[in-house]
Amino acid sequence: MASVKPWSLVLVVFCIMSLSYFVNGAGSNEGLGASFIFGDSLVDAGNNNYLQTLSRANIPPNGIDFKASGGQPTGRYTNGRTIGDIVGEELGVPSYAVPYLAPNSTGKAILYGVNYASGGGGIMNATGRIFVNRLGLDIQIDYFNNTRKQFDKLLGLSKAKDYISKRSIFSITIGANDFLNNYLLPVLSVGARISESPDAFIDDMINHLRNQLTRLYQLDARKFVIGNVGPIGCIPYQKTLNQLNENECVDLANKLAMQYNRRLKELLSELNGKLQGAIFVHANVYDLVMELITNYTKYGFTTASKACCGNGGQFAGIIPCGPTSSLCKDREKHVFWDPYHPSEAANVIIARQLLSGSTKYISPVNLKQLRNL
Repeated sequence: MASVKPWSLVLVVFCIMSLSYFVNGAGSNEGLGASFIFGDSLVDAGNNNYLQTLSRANIPPNGIDFKASGGQPTGRYTNGRTIGDIVGEELGVPSYAVPYLAPNSTGKAILYGVNYASGGGGIMNATGRIFVNRLGLDIQIDYFNNTRKQFDKLLGLSKAKDYISKRSIFSITIGANDFLNNYLLPVLSVGARISESPDAFIDDMINHLRNQLTRLYQLDARKFVIGNVGPIGCIPYQKTLNQLNENECVDLANKLAMQYNRRLKELLSELNGKLQGAIFVHANVYDLVMELITNYTKYGFTTASKACCGNGGQFAGIIPCGPTSSLCKDREKHVFWDPYHPSEAANVIIARQLLSGSTKYISPVNLKQLRNL
């Protein structure tokens, strides 16, 4: 079963690269710094391939349009590139951030960046239990701590700190699973809804995230991109499960996302004032994706409701994408690749807004501006 991911964070995560140089034999003094990617299946580049988990995308036709692999699945939950891949290319990064659990995530390969994201992962440690195994954000930061030590060995203490703090971008795309695969599924995932109000659950999420971001800051992270949770009530899975019409979305899921998003924006403002030298960029994924869903024809799509790859119900939104799934021929015309995740065509539009868009969608600066700070 593929993990249910918010469109949302989706965005943010992807934005991740910054100008930098390679030192101590890593290359010339010009180039790009590392892209450190944290999050869920929206930005997982293959970590779940190395876990015993029910949430995997290393089966066809996932990756059918991913040129770097010749159309073979890599563990990305889409038909081609994630937003993070696209952003990196646009900023000139010569190589995709390597999955932390991959065998080649060693030596100089990590100088381009490392991807810690995991399908099914969330802010809360209980999130995603229905998938058996996944990497929550706490574990992802534990892994970055290991990477941080490797940078010291590769570059030396002083240059490593400079490379991490000034040349690299930290992208966090997470939060949707905390609702879809935790709070809204109390029976399946031992969620908290039966004993905890939405306000209390979101308080817990924000408090956990505050501690997690502060921990990254203590490990010398300074340039952050944080995506809010997208309109998770509008994904094909939710629309199919709740037997909605094409233009309807699940009200409760979207209200929870918006409630969390208000608190997230306040948290990032708090951290920008509190953690000296850091900049926390807010990616308004909710409004960006809702614009895409509402006005999909304007962007060249023919549907923002039906999954290109999937089975079950009017919107092919029940059974995750796999070898036996129905597969559309016009993949570039679908906003959603599968019941939960955007297509590469949608990711391209989202990435462009993150790279060069106005403060309506990304603030206080866009990703190209963040890279050059």
